[in-house]
Amino acid sequence: MSAEQQPQPTGSFGRKRQAFREWRGARPFWGGLLTLLAGVPIMYIPYANLTIGSLTVRMATTAGAGSLIIGVLLVVLGLTMWFQPVSRVFAGVAAILLALVSLVVSNFGAFLIGFLLGLIGGALGVSWAPGRPAQSADGPGQPDRVVGPVVATGPAPAGGPGLGNGLDGLSGTSPTNGTNGRHRAG
Repeated sequence: MSAEQQPQPTGSFGRKRQAFREWRGARPFWGGLLTLLAGVPIMYIPYANLTIGSLTVRMATTAGAGSLIIGVLLVVLGLTMWFQPVSRVFAGVAAILLALVSLVVSNFGAFLIGFLLGLIGGALGVSWAPGRPAQSADGPGQPDRVVGPVVATGPAPAGGPGLGNGLDGLSGTSPTNGTNGRHRAG
């Protein structure tokens, strides 16, 4: 079974899954997802409290507002990659730059988690390109010229051997004897 001849889903879940696959294929889905996920630790970690037993460690920095802005912008850029795929290059470059700025502003890019997710997501957004449709709008058409050798697909004409049209055994180019005009030296 080829990729073009996949069976059509019959159930409601199958149709929704197919619709999601088509939606996901028309945009930089994984770049948007990683960029969106990069914003979460960058927003959260500078405001988090880590409690170990009776010891409370506060992760707050003086640039907590900057971390919040960077995180929100990364989430917005991830959503932009999903819902505005035309602006994927701008969103990807902006995500990469914000991830680099988060190294300085937000606890080393939220302990390198948000930084790496932002870099990879931005790179995926920049490098994504829309695919070509599998078929044209009017369906598969006949080619306007033939490229390559013409091979007979039917039996030879009933006029007898040696007609010189290349479809018999006497011309040396018969598809049935396997030579096709090329002779072995030996």
